[in-house]
Amino acid sequence: MVHIHHRGAADVPLGFAFAYASDLRNAPEWLFGITRIDVLGDIPVGVGAVYDGTMKLGPITLHSTVRIVEWEQNSYACAESIAGFETRSTWRLRAVEDGTTEVVVDIDYELPGGFAGKALGHALEPFVQIAAQRSEAALRAVLERRYADAA
Repeated sequence: MVHIHHRGAADVPLGFAFAYASDLRNAPEWLFGITRIDVLGDIPVGVGAVYDGTMKLGPITLHSTVRIVEWEQNSYACAESIAGFETRSTWRLRAVEDGTTEVVVDIDYELPGGFAGKALGHALEPFVQIAAQRSEAALRAVLERRYADAA
């Protein structure tokens, strides 16, 4: 499995950041490469929520259905794939000082296909790292803009 780790911060309160980021219906606005994401079922947020999505990452298009398997209000969310592209992503948020929220992202993924899949997975690693950095920057910008607009 390939592992990507990224850390950033947004100048918004923790509760505001978590409410927005933990609802993956908002992901196309900030998650780099997402071309489509839909909620499957009756649970839109939290443990048990299922999302079906497509992501363009570098030279390939990936499809995955993920379920939120861990979720702690204003702290932590973890999604694991249940179909398609095998992935696990965790998003940890915490207040670091007055009005600032730290966002820590960990993404693990593996492509099918044995040796060829492993080679492709490692070839995609720079694209995934860039995607994580751009996603965090976009999330920060969206959060700060939305928070300013709400004030």
